[in-house]
Amino acid sequence: MTGAPPLDCLIVGGGPAGLMAAIYLARFRRNVCVVDAGASRAALIPRSHNVPGFVHGVPGTELIARMSAQLDELAVKRVATEVTALRPHDHGFEAIWNGRAHQAATVVLACGIVDTHPPFAEWRAAVGEGLLRYCPVCDAFEAADRRIGVVGPLQRAAGKALFLRGYSRDVTLLATGPDDREAATSELSEAGVGFLFAPDLNLTRRDGGVQAVLADGRTVQLDMIYPAMGAQVRSQLAMSLGAEHTEEGYLKVDDHQRTSIDGLYGIGDIVTDLHQISVAFGHAAIAACTIHNSLPRRLA
Repeated sequence: MTGAPPLDCLIVGGGPAGLMAAIYLARFRRNVCVVDAGASRAALIPRSHNVPGFVHGVPGTELIARMSAQLDELAVKRVATEVTALRPHDHGFEAIWNGRAHQAATVVLACGIVDTHPPFAEWRAAVGEGLLRYCPVCDAFEAADRRIGVVGPLQRAAGKALFLRGYSRDVTLLATGPDDREAATSELSEAGVGFLFAPDLNLTRRDGGVQAVLADGRTVQLDMIYPAMGAQVRSQLAMSLGAEHTEEGYLKVDDHQRTSIDGLYGIGDIVTDLHQISVAFGHAAIAACTIHNSLPRRLA
């Protein structure tokens, strides 16, 4: 793309947020490109039941494929690679991928997050089978009345365990760190949440569920596990420009999805810990409309 006119917008990330922003901008007849490294968190979802219009849910891969087909119809350029650098430029920004520089007036970061996985050698297969789940807001409804485990540092995991207690009487928190054990376990006990201190936990697929093996040899058989171990936010490109962010790395944005860097936008999981496809769609629509209105008027 070197030598080509600058893009109206470069979108970094090809998950639901990035693809939705691209669909909007393409329909605004803007020159847009999506660069995606192929590591969308949404692609791991076996079946999402929170996407409107899919009565029986939709796998993450199918949703991405459907949205990608829309971009094909709109002739949107997509590049399967990683943006390795982003810097200011006379035209707005200059991004580097595949060793070459590309200019864009605006940039949307929809890079998402990478979950911190529990000690589970077969975690990817477990996710596909619904044994390892990361989002109770998304799928606790389908976990109702099952044997549920929550694993992670006590303070981080307690809130998730209490939320899941609203769906099942059989919830066990496997704490990998003590934190303030007395305060947290009191609330857990009152809510009827089981508690085990398990700093050297190991998880395996067994008997159609998950077996948790503790350091002392004890085992707990569960139907599914919800980790609460945090995530890495893929916000390095924005940080390299000095964009404001939280301690965890989430980008700070205004109500139009604008970061503290003029022309740089953040949408989806990179700006919020409410990791929902519907939220990503909303962010994308807001950002795309703001970008369209910020650019020079396009006349037919």
